[in-house]
Amino acid sequence: MKQSKALFGAATVVAVLSNSAFAADWRGWNIHVDGYPNTIAMDKFAELVTEKTDGEINVQMFHGGTLGSQPDAVEQVRAGALEVGNFNLGPIGPIVAEANVVSLPFIFKDVPHMFRVLESEGGEAIAAGMAEKGLTPLAWYDAGARSFYNGTKAINTPADVEGMKVRVMNNDLFTGMIAELGGNPSPMAFAEVYQALKTGVVDGAENNWPSYESTGHFEVAGYYSLSQHLIIPECICINTDTFSALSPEMQSAVREAAEESAELQRQLWAEREAASRTAVEAAGVVVNEVADKAPFQAAMGPVYEAYFSTNPNLRPLVETIQATD
Repeated sequence: MKQSKALFGAATVVAVLSNSAFAADWRGWNIHVDGYPNTIAMDKFAELVTEKTDGEINVQMFHGGTLGSQPDAVEQVRAGALEVGNFNLGPIGPIVAEANVVSLPFIFKDVPHMFRVLESEGGEAIAAGMAEKGLTPLAWYDAGARSFYNGTKAINTPADVEGMKVRVMNNDLFTGMIAELGGNPSPMAFAEVYQALKTGVVDGAENNWPSYESTGHFEVAGYYSLSQHLIIPECICINTDTFSALSPEMQSAVREAAEESAELQRQLWAEREAASRTAVEAAGVVVNEVADKAPFQAAMGPVYEAYFSTNPNLRPLVETIQATD
């Protein structure tokens, strides 16, 4: 009888350990390629999770979108089919109304202002809205600021955009932005932009430094104007139920790993941005600061009101963001 009890107890321990090990093997999604700041940072996150949880949780990262497109991966994390993902808040906006505020043009003054918002009351509201939809943000990554570029002139005022055909992402907020500046918004796939700029199908486009440089867009659009009209962050997001099931100690360990990886990502992103800017300026690109963004922001009134007409409850969140120093 004692031997049977001992065998039963041992089997129970093995079963518990097996279940624990299975539950602690997480899969992580990332769309970026090897060597990209986010890829390096997400690998660091995985390493730190193992270290900080004494091996009780392990994250296997899958880079380059190998587990599906970003919209697919967002849904997989929400459903718990994947535990972790590095996502841009743009595709999350249609799912989480609070997250969509970051896609409002000129809502952030600059990138440091964005991080101040995300790490204060405004960020807490965005995070709470995301958690309710199954995505708990652990830390915020930098994705830079998007600015205008074209092949003919510097853009300093809204009048400089008048009549210009500008490629934008297919989002009503972005097409509305160009329309209110007097331009002609031209949504199209990102892969088509180089040829469209080269042949004059569009006059200009908008994106961050690394995208402008790595795609060769600077070769056919040699004026880059630092409007910083869209500053959309990225996150390390975990399935809400997975995170809630962890002990407080494990939650702290996982969040610390994410925050440390975010510090690394922001550093690497800043270095990548600087390198891209240096490369295009060396190639002869004319870069100009937009000294006064107020006229651009003022022109966005109708875009914001259209947004509030369908999201009236988010006006206080927008006001909180705008009031953040």
